Amino acid sequence: MNKIFSLIIIFSFFSCVGNAQKKSEKSKEYKVSKTDAQWKKELTEQQYYVLRQAGTERPHSSELNKIKSPGTFVCAACKTPLYETKHKFISGTGWPSFDRAIKGNVELDVDYKIGYARTELKCNTCGGHLGHSFDDGPQETTGKRHCINGVALEFIPKQ
Repeated sequence: MNKIFSLIIIFSFFSCVGNAQKKSEKSKEYKVSKTDAQWKKELTEQQYYVLRQAGTERPHSSELNKIKSPGTFVCAACKTPLYETKHKFISGTGWPSFDRAIKGNVELDVDYKIGYARTELKCNTCGGHLGHSFDDGPQETTGKRHCINGVALEFIPKQ
């Protein structure tokens, strides 16, 4: 019985070290491309962590959660327009949430960082990590929830 249990443990360990943990060999070329040193110089520590290292900010920590006024949310790294306030909703998750992005400006990718596939959202201009997409958004619109790190965005009010 101990041998079977040991084999199960060993098999479980090796199954977690598969292709899902490897970085893609191919690297997409983005319109805005900078060195790591340039990004570190231009972004705050928290922005760098989220946008360039695919980190996550603490829930309920973003002032952007409270914004309801008309305007556009742009990428904090390259200023590409990503989301509009009219597509923002309160999800209760603690992060700014939108039911859709500005067409063509947000890239969908697959992220296996926590052991299973999730839809990662990236800026299509600089490749900055924004957050993830889920299928639990408003059913009366798209049904999608783009759960975005507030630190990855800047808000520009409508003039």
